[in-house]
Amino acid sequence: MMVQTTAVFINYLRAWGVRWLACCQLACFVTQPLAAQTPPTATTHPQPVGTAPLELTGDIASQMIDGIDRFLLGQWETAETDREAAWDLDCTSEKSLALSLEAHRQRLAATLGVVDARLPMSHPETVTTVATEQVAQAASGDDQDGNLDILAIRWPVLGDPAPQRQGLPSLWGEGLLLMPRGRPPVANVIVLGDADQTPEELAGLTEDAPDGWQLATRLAAAGCRVVIPDLVSRHREPRNGRANLTDREYLHRPAFELGRTLAGYEVQMTLALVDWMSSTESPLPIGMFGYGEGGLLALVGGGLDTRIGSVVVSGFFGPRNESWREPMERQFFGLFRDFGASELALLMAGRRLLIETSRGPELKLAGEGGTPAELRSPTPDDAEKCLEQARQRLAGGEVSAASRFHLIRPDDGQFGTAEAATWLLRGFDLPPIDVAESTPRPVAVARRGEARPRAHRRVQEIDRHNQLILEHSPAARERFLSRLDRSSMEAYEASVEAYRAIFRDEVIGHFDIPAAPPRPRSRQTWQTDKWTGHEVVLDVFPDVIAYGVLLLPNDLRPGERRPVVVCQHGLEGRPVDVFQGDHPAYHDFAAKLCENGLIVFAPQNPYLFQDRFRTLQRKAQPLGKTLFSVIVPQHQAIVDWLSDQPFVDPDRIAFYGLSYGGKTAMRVPALVTDYCLSICSADFNEWVLKNASTRHNFSYVWTGEYEIFEWDLGSRFNYAEMAALICPRPFMVERGHFDGVGEDHWVAHEYAKIRYLYAAKLGIPERTEIEWFVGPHTIHGQGTFRFLSRHLDWPIRPMGE
Repeated sequence: MMVQTTAVFINYLRAWGVRWLACCQLACFVTQPLAAQTPPTATTHPQPVGTAPLELTGDIASQMIDGIDRFLLGQWETAETDREAAWDLDCTSEKSLALSLEAHRQRLAATLGVVDARLPMSHPETVTTVATEQVAQAASGDDQDGNLDILAIRWPVLGDPAPQRQGLPSLWGEGLLLMPRGRPPVANVIVLGDADQTPEELAGLTEDAPDGWQLATRLAAAGCRVVIPDLVSRHREPRNGRANLTDREYLHRPAFELGRTLAGYEVQMTLALVDWMSSTESPLPIGMFGYGEGGLLALVGGGLDTRIGSVVVSGFFGPRNESWREPMERQFFGLFRDFGASELALLMAGRRLLIETSRGPELKLAGEGGTPAELRSPTPDDAEKCLEQARQRLAGGEVSAASRFHLIRPDDGQFGTAEAATWLLRGFDLPPIDVAESTPRPVAVARRGEARPRAHRRVQEIDRHNQLILEHSPAARERFLSRLDRSSMEAYEASVEAYRAIFRDEVIGHFDIPAAPPRPRSRQTWQTDKWTGHEVVLDVFPDVIAYGVLLLPNDLRPGERRPVVVCQHGLEGRPVDVFQGDHPAYHDFAAKLCENGLIVFAPQNPYLFQDRFRTLQRKAQPLGKTLFSVIVPQHQAIVDWLSDQPFVDPDRIAFYGLSYGGKTAMRVPALVTDYCLSICSADFNEWVLKNASTRHNFSYVWTGEYEIFEWDLGSRFNYAEMAALICPRPFMVERGHFDGVGEDHWVAHEYAKIRYLYAAKLGIPERTEIEWFVGPHTIHGQGTFRFLSRHLDWPIRPMGE
């Protein structure tokens, strides 16, 4: 039975919720007023072949987002099961256990961005004592056993990334050093507080010191050398007058794009101390305590470095299956896929681990341009369950590693208890301290606000280091592409496949699961005198559909095969935007192409509904996936279905996208090689700079697009490298001089690399071009239409002519 449509005004629909029924079948789905649309007639119009009737009602785009969300949550459950199989440890001996853990340590280091060599600190004098007005150089307080010296210190961590400046410190650690006065230390302990706790608070030097401040002074009083590093705080302010970001998110955003993380930097600062503490001929034992954010750092830092013999994790340890809710600086690409709490604990196998189930920090962050986030304290029962899972996985071998994992439950939920201090001291073969007496507070010599200049300096320093890595990232990408053979077309096409695999698996992320049978469904929803529009839905994965609109020219003849242009909308867009209503960004370019006789498909991409879709990225990245891990198979399903239609020439399916659709134009055709060409409009950029720069106003660092940052593009794939995956297929850029997404000289800078590849190296200059036009963020449709006409071998009249 023929599906017929009824044109109705959208305001009438919204006001009355009216559904118009034809006597034969329901047929109405309108998203905007249908100007220039004529009622359907009994005349036969082109129809998609092999589709069942589409019966979905309501907002299909919203249903698609919900389905992707269910799919990703299901993948989180699958990841936990798959992870167990990947952690097949050999516990027959300490040596075999260590060997089986090494690959996991290397993966964790790469995930955190702990990839840079630290500067050497081979002698204690390389730790500089800094006397300041805020912290007296020899502030002391009497305790049970003697006096303490509390010193403000800093130490070099990472060098300048420029080859000509190697060895010059670029990143420093800062904090407090507590030393027992008049006697040599007998052990080393690094105490890491939460991000919003200062070293002065943790040393008891402020009037509002937290309840756990006694830990550091107790350990120092017992003869330990204690260092309390300063962590970046969660201080929040508008950045560049725009997004309201914490210091931690502000630094994490560009670091993530460059293959580093803020947590990775702080781990490096901590391990630089371990380097120093281990540099003597007879190094003293090393322990680590961490609370809240410091608990995370202590757990991963201890897991990475076997020189740390004992670790206490407080106020952090627990299930990680909702870690996507946490602040952005805890967004680690692939971490949940490879490591849950139990697996992180397993990295301490053979050494001592104590979980102190204190009440962890709790907070909620509203969006305001930053990432909406929440910190929840893990429950003691959940922490014990995770630790027991780790014990059970170590229990089958001859190594008694499981017996070294312990857990304590403070009655009052406080952190840094005397019991935790005693546990650490016992690991150093030191006598327990007398916990019956409280440790007297050192003389209060610092106020809370006096630590802020140091905090500001820390932010500036890490920011500067990020920008130095950004400055030298082109050289890293050049090294990365060194095996791409440009000596001939044949050599190029063979060698590029390895890079396509890296892009698919390590940057975009690939779900290694079978595609669902497509079960195509359609209904005719639009009709004009030039073309007929059909909504189409295809199944992709369980709960995941592809949805879009197929425009067929009314003069399509039986047996004829025509080219297709897939026209992709931008951020918060809908398929109807590209063919109806003269949207100022699109100017109905899809309809104009169809009026020129081309077949058009306008997909619904899932970047709409603001935080709803951005949360999908938050759920994808810990799995080692991205939003494009779903978009790519959606497009593959679309292209496969189009190729099976009898009126489509499968060798002439082109892609043309604007804005976020331009982002799609760089990523999807690089992987969906059935696209014969790609046009990137109103997006092309020096993309790594746009994402990582804190020196340019057009940077995404300042904006609310917190989903936009992609893991380690800096050392691998800028837009020139993505275009290299499209090459030797035709590629074009459409650029308006007044488009605020970028600046002309940076666009030209990046495009020049593509032109050089096509023209100079491969000898195919006719397959790439850029059109500059006087205009804003919009489809221009002149040079691009000519480009389509030439490469699709089809006459197309440019827009405006």
